[in-house]
Amino acid sequence: MLSLHDISFAIDGRPLFEGASATIPDGHKVGLVGPNGAGKTTLFKLIRGEWPLESGSIKMPKRARIGGVAQEVPASQTSLMDMVLAADAERASLMAEADTATDPTRIAEVQTRLADIDAWSADARAASILRGLGFDEADLSRPCADFSGGWRMRVALAGVLFAQPDLLLLDEPTNYLDLEGALWLESYLAKYPHTVIIISHDRGLLNRAVGGILHLSEKKLTFYQGAYDQFARQRAARAAQAAAMAKKQETRRAHLQSYVDRFRYKADKARQAQSRLKMIAKMDMITPPEEAAKRVFNFPQPDELNPPIIRIENGAVGYDGAPVLRRLDLRIDQDDRIALLGKNGQGKSTLSKLLSDRLPLIEGKMTRSSRLRIGYFAQHQVDELRIDETPLQHLARERPGVYPPKLRAELAGFGLMADQAETQVGRLSGGQKARLSLLLATLDAPHILILDEPTNHLDIESREALVEALTAYSGAVVLVSHDMHLLNLVADRLWLVNNGHVAPYDGDLESYRTLLLSADKPAKEKSASSKPKRPSREAVLALRSDVRKCEERVTTLNDMAEKLSSKLADPALYDEDRVGDLSVWNRKYAEVQDAIERAETMWMKALERLDKAEN
Repeated sequence: MLSLHDISFAIDGRPLFEGASATIPDGHKVGLVGPNGAGKTTLFKLIRGEWPLESGSIKMPKRARIGGVAQEVPASQTSLMDMVLAADAERASLMAEADTATDPTRIAEVQTRLADIDAWSADARAASILRGLGFDEADLSRPCADFSGGWRMRVALAGVLFAQPDLLLLDEPTNYLDLEGALWLESYLAKYPHTVIIISHDRGLLNRAVGGILHLSEKKLTFYQGAYDQFARQRAARAAQAAAMAKKQETRRAHLQSYVDRFRYKADKARQAQSRLKMIAKMDMITPPEEAAKRVFNFPQPDELNPPIIRIENGAVGYDGAPVLRRLDLRIDQDDRIALLGKNGQGKSTLSKLLSDRLPLIEGKMTRSSRLRIGYFAQHQVDELRIDETPLQHLARERPGVYPPKLRAELAGFGLMADQAETQVGRLSGGQKARLSLLLATLDAPHILILDEPTNHLDIESREALVEALTAYSGAVVLVSHDMHLLNLVADRLWLVNNGHVAPYDGDLESYRTLLLSADKPAKEKSASSKPKRPSREAVLALRSDVRKCEERVTTLNDMAEKLSSKLADPALYDEDRVGDLSVWNRKYAEVQDAIERAETMWMKALERLDKAEN
């Protein structure tokens, strides 16, 4: 159980927590939500003990392990598999000790603990997690340095999931994942055996992977049972009740004050007036809940073009003459809302670049409307903003000659108010930078808006505002996102990018989610075969490795038993003055025999699993 009792903490004199308390029972999956800047990430640092509390206490069971994803992952030459395996420090230490220990008692303890933590299936578990997060079999032996920062963050996430800490703290874990990885993570976390707290603005994740919401607001913590939608309903009901009570109280206060104003100077009513003044003074006024800051997006509306606005016939696109996507036969009209589905690396971003005129066709024909204007947003554009300039300066460069008041009005239309307009980009939050990039992408009222992961760093209210803006927008939308809630509300057509091709996906998003989480691969969806899925070559190799390790462990323990048996056969050990030594050696022999029995049982089970997989 995690207990936060009456905690207080401030940064640079700004209080983030004042007498905040909450209790998270063991094994609960909890979403930590609240406005940007409220202190969610700070709370994680306090739980980990990185920063000291000003007052209050945070308590956990003794020896409980806390895990989370590091902010940066080094570009080392260590392979992905070894990086993940090393994340479980206890297993790594025990495995090393198992190779060097000589004391029979300690050998038995090490082997028992390795069995308890299922150490011998580690390779298979690590590979399964890495595959779930988007890596293929060939990637597992490649060094971390071969991958970009975003992909290395996935390796770090894989490591902490593999280590299975007693308290898992995840801060926006889906920001570096595609839809397929995010859906896999939802499923994995729902079955995670220990306590999880997730900071996330992904409504789908907060509805499917957690059973409670910890809300941080006004320096206090409030725990709600249920997933995010249930929390939202409860919070709305509480807000409505508080608003009604505040209004009722204000009406009563106004009535009392009216009486005082009328009669306080009349001798025969002075006493009653003073009595009512005291009643007003004693009233514990209820503060009506403040409305959330308006998180708006106002996309300019384009003029109407004749359909189609884009037509591709027998097209191919790729890099350096090598096609990534082939035989493209696609049409987009101005009223289309298209979501691109497909695992990372299949070509969704390549198709987005083709549609946005950032990549040419290698072969085939593309026809665009002559007056077509295209808006394109991708995460790398957020990272390429000039950090030493303000949003106003960015906009002025795109709108030369336009007066500042009009530029400020355009910024306000994307939720960047007066303070943010004059703040250097380097000091803005991730969500504010994303808003600026979205404004720049839509500045010229594009007829088609291509959005590649637009919700990263946007809070839930901002995501809802984005849905509203896209609903009102009269241009075409092509959307790549891991946010299923956004896709469900915006997209009415699904294109699957897979194996070098792009084709309409006939099912809905829920059927796609089910397909991804099923045992069969998407390519086998139409197969009518009812045969059980054949284990992959990698899985068989992992099982063979388990068998070999189990066999080696049994051999080592039998050698130890023979040495102890020889020791116990020494007549001198049975002298009356050595009864204590005899007891010690008998105990050690019994412990090794027990360890042998456990090891042989594990060996037989490993052989059974291998036999089943191979036959």
